[in-house]
Amino acid sequence: MSKLTGKVAVVTGASKGIGAAIAKALAAQGASVVVNYASSRAGADKVVADITAAGGKAVAVGGDVSRAADAQGIVETAIETYGKLDILVNNSGVYEFAPIEEITEEHFHKQFNVNVLGVLLTTQAAVKHLGEGGSIVNVSSVVSRITPPNSAVYTATKGAVDSITGVLAKDLGPRKIRVNSVNPGMVETEGTHAAGVMGSDLETWAISTTPLGRIGQPDDIADVVTFLASDDSRWLTGESLIASGGLR
Repeated sequence: MSKLTGKVAVVTGASKGIGAAIAKALAAQGASVVVNYASSRAGADKVVADITAAGGKAVAVGGDVSRAADAQGIVETAIETYGKLDILVNNSGVYEFAPIEEITEEHFHKQFNVNVLGVLLTTQAAVKHLGEGGSIVNVSSVVSRITPPNSAVYTATKGAVDSITGVLAKDLGPRKIRVNSVNPGMVETEGTHAAGVMGSDLETWAISTTPLGRIGQPDDIADVVTFLASDDSRWLTGESLIASGGLR
C-alpha cells in the first residue's frame, strides 16, 4: 500500500512548478489532492488531468490565499469533495527582488500578503478539520539562511514562515498535528525561467556554490514534502529541512 493511501491533501499554488510536482507526488502515493491555483486554471486542470491519467484523484479549485474567504473555500473544497482533510501544503508564494532604495509599500505587501498572511489564513481554515496525525508542510526557502543581496522583503517573508512553523508546531502539537517546513535552494521552474534566472549569472553562482553541483528540480522538493506529509516523519515537528543540494 502506498504511504498516503486514504489521505486527503490540499496543495496551494499547485498549478505549476514546485506546487504541481508536490500535488502529483502526493497523489502518486495515494492521496486525494485539492489542486489550488490563483490565476492559472489551465495549469491546474493540466495537473489534475495528469494525476487522474495516472490513476489518482484530484480536483482543481481557484482561490487567493491572502483572502480569508478564499482560503476557507479552498479547504472547504477538500471537505465537500473528499469528506476530510489530513495534509496541508502551504506552497503559494511570490518573489520580487529589489535593492533597499527601490523597496515600496506595494513590493512589501504583495509578498507578505501571499507568503506570510496566506500561510496563516489557509492554516487557520485547515486546523478546523485536521485531526490527530495531520501534517502541515510550509514551503519556505534557503534564502532565510543565506540572505542574498536585494532580497530583503522576500527573505523576510521566508524568515517569517520558518518562525511560524516553529510556533504552530508548539500550538498544534498537543492535538498531534505536525508542522514542518521545507526550504528549497534554487529550483528550475516556469517562474525561474520567466524571471530570466536560468542561464544567468545568478544560476552560475548557485551551481558553483552548491556542493551537489546542480540546480534543483521540482521533484527534488516534492519528494521531501511527501516524506514530511507521511507517517515516515511521524517524530518530526517544528523542523525546517533545507533541500538545497548543500547550498548554505
